[in-house]
Amino acid sequence: QVQLVESGGGLVQAGGSLRLSCAASGRSFSSYAMGWFRQAPGKEREFVAAIKRSAGSTYYGDSVKGRFTISRDNAKSTVYLQMNSLKPEDTAVYYCAADLAVPPRVATTYSAYDYWGQGTQVTVSS
Repeated sequence: QVQLVESGGGLVQAGGSLRLSCAASGRSFSSYAMGWFRQAPGKEREFVAAIKRSAGSTYYGDSVKGRFTISRDNAKSTVYLQMNSLKPEDTAVYYCAADLAVPPRVATTYSAYDYWGQGTQVTVSS
């Protein structure tokens, strides 16, 4: 079992920055990959970023490449999403998720993930 708790969401103006955190507990954090997804009202859940368990491999959705950075601190059992140059279209509920697959991978589909946090709202005003 893995429990995930996101934090760091809020209201920010376009062009601003936010850093989301996701604290994990339960199973050894360094044994699984992590991802971030987002969902805006009326839209499907969208892949944002993923990172392998050793932080050696990362992958980003096309809409956030060059603006968002995913990272992890295995000692703190936490994954981060640094979001820069935010746009109104980034407004959504952001979810972190854990992928326990073996061998490890970087997955971009939400069905690949085994555990999810409750989400944190990010609102970008124009």
